[in-house]
Amino acid sequence: MPGVAPRGGGRRRRSMNEINMVPFIDVMLVLLIIFMVSAPMITTGVVDLPSVGKAKARPQSVVEIIVQSDDKLQFKIDKGEAQTTTLNALADQVLGAQAGSDNVPVIISADKQVRYESVVKVMDTLQRRGVQHVGLSVRQGG
Repeated sequence: MPGVAPRGGGRRRRSMNEINMVPFIDVMLVLLIIFMVSAPMITTGVVDLPSVGKAKARPQSVVEIIVQSDDKLQFKIDKGEAQTTTLNALADQVLGAQAGSDNVPVIISADKQVRYESVVKVMDTLQRRGVQHVGLSVRQGG
């Protein structure tokens, strides 16, 4: 039969230009359901902060460093007059105010608008120079 073409030889398979998305969507939905079911069971990280009691007695001398919102520093001993200072000179002034006694606490007071980086720079500078008992001033209550 000359007019009949062979069954398998003359036809070509069409190339597949589309990707079947149904299996992908099925896998994504299964993963979504797994995460939705398991998410409430995951325990969130709870930080157990230490509680602070009242101090027995107020220290005789306190060194206060005030970080203002424009990153300027002030240095104050007890309730004396605040003096403007720089970060480089701050450690020497604190060590001079402590006069060799590590029992004199250093308190850093910062405005709410001060960047966290500025406060950390002050703490890092003091700790690198060997200043002990550095703390942060906070307001109690809401």
